[in-house]
Amino acid sequence: MTTPFTLAPGRLTLSVTDEDHVIGPATAPATLVEYGDYQCPYCGLAHPVVQDLLRVRGQHVRYFFRHFPLTRLHPHAEMAAEAAEAAGARGRFWRMHDWLFDHQDRIRPARLIEGVAALVLPTDEVIAEINNHVYPDRVQRDFASGVRTGVRGTPTFFVNGERHNGGYSLPGLPEAVDRVLQASGR
Repeated sequence: MTTPFTLAPGRLTLSVTDEDHVIGPATAPATLVEYGDYQCPYCGLAHPVVQDLLRVRGQHVRYFFRHFPLTRLHPHAEMAAEAAEAAGARGRFWRMHDWLFDHQDRIRPARLIEGVAALVLPTDEVIAEINNHVYPDRVQRDFASGVRTGVRGTPTFFVNGERHNGGYSLPGLPEAVDRVLQASGR
């Protein structure tokens, strides 16, 4: 049997596109891609580090988030990813993204409504979209690209296409970005 793709551990196999969720200028010399899971406690710990990195070095970093819900460990992670996509369809992906990480303890069907309401989204529409799985293709596309790239857990980061193996805490992740910035002369 032939595999339909080649594994490339250590390198990002699906380049970033206009379809990805992104923050930061297109001209930024550093590109940071995260494969994450909204219920993953380690992703929750990495989230403020990424926020600080963007706050301090934002003009030099372009940050992309891709869904990698580990549903065997986190039964509501895929639902949370679909909620983020529903918010994204209304121009509020990043606000929902932040709410989900800030309220990881509320990622269950009954409590997710609070996030939808807090963002002043049309609650009935968004909940119907989540229940009817309107956005699974997007979530699965991200997940499949992670599998092809060799992602096995979350969070997994790539800096300028190369897997970052130095952890996600301070100072590890910022140091990796700083090395890219130094190499680019910024």
